[in-house]
Parts: sequence; C-alpha cells; structure tokens
Amino acid sequence: MMHSARFGLPVVLTEHARLRMAERNMDTALMLKIIDTGTLKDAGNGHYWLYKHLPDRADNLLCVAAVIDNAVVVKTIMHHWEPRS
Repeated sequence: MMHSARFGLPVVLTEHARLRMAERNMDTALMLKIIDTGTLKDAGNGHYWLYKHLPDRADNLLCVAAVIDNAVVVKTIMHHWEPRS
C-alpha cells in the first residue's frame, strides 16, 4: 500500500487516475513525489490540487487532483495544468 509522508495517510488511486498515470507516463514514485513535495492548493470541500514543475519533463505542470480525508484519494492526474487564482 502506498503512503504519503506529508499527510501521514494511505494513498488510494481511482481507476481513472491509474489510466491517466499510464497516459502521462507517470509511475507511483513520481505521483508520491508530487503529493509529498508539490504545491498544495485547496479546491474546496476536502478537494485539493497538488502540483509540481519537473524540469526534465516537457508536459509541465503535473497535477494530482485528490480528496484528502482519512486517505489521500487520487481522482486524476493532469499535465499542462495551470493553477487558477
């Protein structure tokens, strides 16, 4: 089972997130790096965007959309993401 050091919680992936990870050539280690060291932006009602620029990738910003409660539930993975103010 995956675990987030940042939140001290297990990390669970939806099937949609698994498909998007494969499409965006992302492994679980990279996803956990974004969760644990990326910028956290509150999207409201327990939903968050966690994103990070990775200089060796051309499809930045990479973003993990998640619900954080008693687990970090990853809903999807996005690339070429732009934070809204």
